Amino acid sequence: MSEIKPVTVHIMGNEYHVSSPEDHVEQLEAAARDLDKRMREIKSGGRIVGTDRIAVMAALNLTYEFQQSGSNDSQILEQTDERIKKLQEQIDSALASGAQMELT
Repeated sequence: MSEIKPVTVHIMGNEYHVSSPEDHVEQLEAAARDLDKRMREIKSGGRIVGTDRIAVMAALNLTYEFQQSGSNDSQILEQTDERIKKLQEQIDSALASGAQMELT
């Protein structure tokens, strides 16, 4: 099993610190770039305001695309669900830290 490595990714001008198995860092960084691009596209549409709402729309779009890909492998779906939950926790934590910084 590969070593867990701290990774910093940038999404919508924000820096997020996450952990990743060393052999998955490039995939994580590519995923972050893709998410950043998608969120910026949604933002540039001008109809959705707020980073949290933009993130939800991007997540919905990605989930829909994944479902449409025809993947029925339950193990992949379970792993994806678990990864999404972990990412949600990390995003919530980062947003809470940002909100705390704004209060001080």
